[in-house]
Amino acid sequence: MSENPRAVARTPEDLARLFVERANARDAEGLSLLYAPDAVLAYPAGAVTVGREAIRAVCERLVENAPLPFPFEEPLPTVRYGDLALTSTKDSDGTGGRVQVARRQPDGTWLRVIDRPEVPATA
Repeated sequence: MSENPRAVARTPEDLARLFVERANARDAEGLSLLYAPDAVLAYPAGAVTVGREAIRAVCERLVENAPLPFPFEEPLPTVRYGDLALTSTKDSDGTGGRVQVARRQPDGTWLRVIDRPEVPATA
């Protein structure tokens, strides 16, 4: 599937919404396209996944095993510093907060560069 028919993130906040939409569509490739080619994903728990292709493989397993619908979680205020943005959401499943760093691309769109989707509640 090519990236052209998919919506792009025009703001850092768009990334969370697009993630949920693509997860619910079981679109692992589309999920991976929300990440920069050199992005780092702290998932699965205790592991670090580096690079869009590796993230796509993780997303394939995620959409195969995730119960639907994937919930949309309330976003917390975004913190921006130039072309970087820190985004986060309140968890809906008791695993802890979710935190991402997004970077504005030369075309003005946003991609995740660091993603920590779950932090144990005891952390």
